Amino acid sequence: MLRTAVINMCGRNSRFQAGQRFKHTLPDLPYDFNALEPVISAEIMQLHHSKHHATYVNNLNVAEEKLSEAKAKNDVSAIIALAPALKFNGGGHINHSIFWNNLSPNGGGEPSGELMKAISRDFGSFENFKTQLQTAAVGVQGSGWGWLGYNKQSKRLQLAACANQDPLEATTGLVPLFGIDVWEHAYYLQYKNVRPDYVKNIFKVANWKDVEERFKKAQS
Repeated sequence: MLRTAVINMCGRNSRFQAGQRFKHTLPDLPYDFNALEPVISAEIMQLHHSKHHATYVNNLNVAEEKLSEAKAKNDVSAIIALAPALKFNGGGHINHSIFWNNLSPNGGGEPSGELMKAISRDFGSFENFKTQLQTAAVGVQGSGWGWLGYNKQSKRLQLAACANQDPLEATTGLVPLFGIDVWEHAYYLQYKNVRPDYVKNIFKVANWKDVEERFKKAQS
C-alpha cells in the first residue's frame, strides 16, 4: 500500500527547508491502483492520479512562482491575470486530494453515527441523499464535480455541483465532505459516455469513515 509522509494543501504538503516557499506535491494514493476494481479500473486510476492530478500540482507550483514574481515587481496586472490558473490548478489539487481519500476498497454500504443522523435529517433518508447527489453529479454540463458539503451557518448538510475544478469551499462556502469527479478522464475509458453508471457505482467504494471524519472536523 502506498503511503505518504508529507502534508499537502488538503492535509498533505511537502516543503523546502525553513524560510523557503511551500511547494505542493502529488500525494500518494492510500491504496494500490487496482484496489477499486471493478468499480474503477487500475488503468483509469493510474492515469487519473499520475497524469491528471500531477499536472494540476505542477501547474499550481508554476502559477504560484509567477505570482511570487509578480508580487515582488508589484505588477498588479500580472497578479490578476494569474487568478484563473491558480483557481483551476489549485482547485484540481484540492478536489483530487479529497477524492482519493473519499474512496476505499473497503468502502460502500451506508454511513453510521452522527453523519447518518444528519443525512436522514437533511435529506429524509440515505436513499434520498444518494438519488439527489447522483442527479446533481450526472447533471453537470461538461466537466465538474458533484458534492456533499456542510454549511457552517445553517449547520446542515447541502449538495452542490461545481464546474470544472472550482473548489467547493472557496466558491460556495460549503465545507467539502464527499465529492464525485465527473470529468470524463475519471470514467470514460471504462464507462464510455454512460456517466450515470459510473456515478451510481462510486457509492460501492465510498469511504464513509473518511466522510464522517470530515463532517466532525467541519463542525468543530
